[in-house]
Amino acid sequence: MSLSLPLDHEAIKDYLPHRYPFLLVDRVTELEPGTRIQGYKNISGNEELFNGHFPDRAIFPGVLICEALAQLSAILGFATSGNRAADGYLYLFAGLDNVKFKKQVVPGDRLELHSELVSARRGIYKFQCRAEVDGQLAATADILCAERKMTS
Repeated sequence: MSLSLPLDHEAIKDYLPHRYPFLLVDRVTELEPGTRIQGYKNISGNEELFNGHFPDRAIFPGVLICEALAQLSAILGFATSGNRAADGYLYLFAGLDNVKFKKQVVPGDRLELHSELVSARRGIYKFQCRAEVDGQLAATADILCAERKMTS
């Protein structure tokens, strides 16, 4: 599969089944299939979630940072296996370990996302991930995903 970087929003939709408002990767800037991936999500104050999290102090939820890291990791997994969501495959969360939040992420931030493939066995992928803002660590997590062909 030929990849042309950066992967923009439309190209990302070829890999992931997620759509607005749950597509949390805006761009992929680096990708080495079987090894690593880097991308980002721009955090906008216009996002609906900030109406409730929190009205007086907007903070991007940690669980969505983890989801953004998982989505980026799924793109790496798809690029590694040669499969895509458009071909009927999904990456499903299988585990989330060693999660740590170090810095609040707020509107105006660019959340830099990094994922490295640690192992891949029988459709189960393990990734070591981190998220940064302005070079400062915001979160880390080890993510397990299962690649599965969806049947009708």
